[in-house]
Amino acid sequence: MSLTKIISKDFDIDENLAENQLRDVLITAFAYLIDNDFPKLIQILYKADVDQYKLKELLETVEGKSSAEVIADAYLDRQLAKIETWKKYSSKG
Repeated sequence: MSLTKIISKDFDIDENLAENQLRDVLITAFAYLIDNDFPKLIQILYKADVDQYKLKELLETVEGKSSAEVIADAYLDRQLAKIETWKKYSSKG
């Protein structure tokens, strides 16, 4: 399962988007959600299983990044961790 395929379930993105472009698209999307649809932001993070306490700590301590960047990075890290877990367990057959 590809990262873009997983993320396209939460966001209307092109599944052919390069992974290096994905972060920029997500930062823009999360910035919009922070300002315009906070409940949807919370729903997406909950569904993705992003640790709310870890995220809160990151938002309070990370300097030099916008909130949208911190959230996008945490979301991406969580989705990548899911892929690694799937790979680990799907190879044991």
